[in-house]
Formats: sequence, structure tokens, C-alpha cells
Amino acid sequence: MGIRTMPWNEWIELDSSYQAYQRVRDFRLRTRGRNVARVLPTREDDTVKVLGGAEAAKELVYELAEYLSRRYPSSFRVSRIPSSASSVPSISGIPLSWEGKMPIRTIEAVDTDAKYDLSILETLDSVDMGEEAMKIVTGLVQEDMAIMIEGSDGKYYFQAGSICIPGFWRMSDKIGMPLDEIHVSGNVPQYKEKLQMSMERFFKRMPLDKPVIRNNYFMQVVKPAKAGEAGDNEPRLDVEEETASAVDPEELGWSESTNGREDDFLHGHGHSAQPAPYLEPSTLRLRSERQTLRRLPRTGAIIFGIRTYLFKVEELARERGVAGRLASAVRSWPDDVAVYKGRKMYREILLRYLDERAEIDGITGPVESMPGYPY
Repeated sequence: MGIRTMPWNEWIELDSSYQAYQRVRDFRLRTRGRNVARVLPTREDDTVKVLGGAEAAKELVYELAEYLSRRYPSSFRVSRIPSSASSVPSISGIPLSWEGKMPIRTIEAVDTDAKYDLSILETLDSVDMGEEAMKIVTGLVQEDMAIMIEGSDGKYYFQAGSICIPGFWRMSDKIGMPLDEIHVSGNVPQYKEKLQMSMERFFKRMPLDKPVIRNNYFMQVVKPAKAGEAGDNEPRLDVEEETASAVDPEELGWSESTNGREDDFLHGHGHSAQPAPYLEPSTLRLRSERQTLRRLPRTGAIIFGIRTYLFKVEELARERGVAGRLASAVRSWPDDVAVYKGRKMYREILLRYLDERAEIDGITGPVESMPGYPY
């Protein structure tokens, strides 16, 4: 699975792109609604019983509030419920706070001026409460978050999520599925042969105190920047005038240039768009996901965090040796991985450019590759 131990101070990462990412996430939440932030109720039928995602969503937002205010104290401000309060937010009688302090009441993201009153969750029930919690999660962090809950059959089910910037898949196609069905239906290469048993075993055995992290990468095409667009990152005042291309020119939320229109997408058939006429080195991006897994202490749910980064291929290739290594990695993909990553779409243009840059670097022939699949 390519996983490694995650230090706790690396669970959530903030960087200079925070405001731009949050504009995209906010736009996606406003325009896509429950397609990007959703919580399922408890499921109980002849095959399985699995709890709904609401309680885990509530626990997650309180965990994030405690973590962010400690890890990034200059970026997040919090207030706490007074000690005189007659009741406090809890799950199974356990207060939703750290180190014996009173639970957080409000949290403010300084860079976006977004302020959230967590006490609103106490006025809502079940799915409504959980979905409000996931909306708060959306506004706090750059990561997408999927909540996986164990069913009576021992499998883990995707029961809630804030999935605003997946780029290559839609939450509506996967929510409610068990872990194995998510990967098989998405045509993940070699999943059944090499990954299924180890992943299911890992989820069942994952302890509270050992979060993990892994990385992967894809290639993505974006539309060329229009004249006057560069550097214009200010949001439009009239929401109705905002468009995805204006708010998200790098196609972070949905890669239309690579996968076609989001509403027409067929699950498991990524890279289905026709090669764009504007496909050239300047419109190619390396899309990398930093994926984290940790278990929540009260509900036992597993949180799958996905932090996405986009890098311009032309900028990457300026660093000596990178072009040759990336070209070697792309050439090394097995056929099924190449199909999954859509290599046919961009191979000729990408490799010709990388080879030219490698020659400028004075590096020719095979070089040490980037990590192989499943990265």
C-alpha cells in the first residue's frame, strides 16, 4: 500500500494556497451541495448493519478544532464553553475536548474570516447535524475528508464525507459503498490481486495512536489561462456571476479537460475526455494526493484525509534531474496502471517535452525513477 507512519503534527497541512483552496471549496459547496458534503443515516438490511456517519462527523469537527488551534495558533482562534455550563457536547458521555478542557464553542479561520459556532450542532439531529458538521470541516481545512465506519460484516463503509476537490471521481458514485467495492468499481489496478486483503486487514486492526500517510500522483490537463486572468484571485461579489472556470482555473475541484463534464462522468472511466486541442506542456499538471488515515477515539470511525497539490510540469522540469525521473516513471507504468492514469491522452506531448528538458540537463537514458505503483 506504500504507507508510512504519520507524525501527529503532519495530520493537517496549511500553506500559502489556503485562501485560494478555500474559495474553490466554498464555491463547490454552494454550487454542488450534497454532492460534495453528505452524511448517510444508519443502514440496516438483510446483508449488513452499519451506523450512520453523523456522530463521527461531529467528533471529527471537534477533533479538527482542537488540533488546528494548537498546531496553527496564529491561523485559528477558538473560544470555549464556560465551565459553568450545565451540559457539554459529548459522545457516549465523553466530552468532545482534549486534556480535560471545556469543549470549543467557536472557531475562526483568520485567513478567510470564516467563523463557526459549533454549538449549532447541539440543536440538530442525525443527518442534519452530521451534514452541518461536514460543512464546517469544508470551511476549515484544505483536505477532503471521508468517514469510514465498520459494519456488522467487518467491512468499512463510506458513510460521510466532505469531498470538494476530488478532480477525478464523484462522492455520489461511491458513498455508501464498502472499501472493496469503492476500489473495484473504480477500476483501481491490481486491487483484488495485491491490495484488497491487506487493506481490509489494515483497517480492522488500525490502532488509535498510529496514523499513517501515503502519496500518489496523476497527470492532469487544464485549460490555458485567459488574458488578464493571471494573478486575479479575488472572489466575485455576485455569487450568481461566479463560474467554475473563474473560481477554479486550475480545475482543482473537477478536471473537466481530463474527464469531461462532471455531470456526464461515468464512474470508473476516468480520463474519458477527448484529448484537448490545447494539450501542451504549459497546460499539463502533476496532481499529487497526500492521503492520511487515522482512527477517531470515541466513535472508532476511520478518517481518510486527501490533501491535493497541483504542480505545473514546466516549473517542475526546470529543476535539474526532475524531467528525466518523471519521464522514466511515466514510461515504467504497467499497462493497466497506464490506462488508469490516462497515459494515452498525454504521453506523446509529455514525454517529448520531458526528454527535451532532460537533454538540456545533460541527462539521457533511464534514470532513477519516482516511486512505482501504487503511488
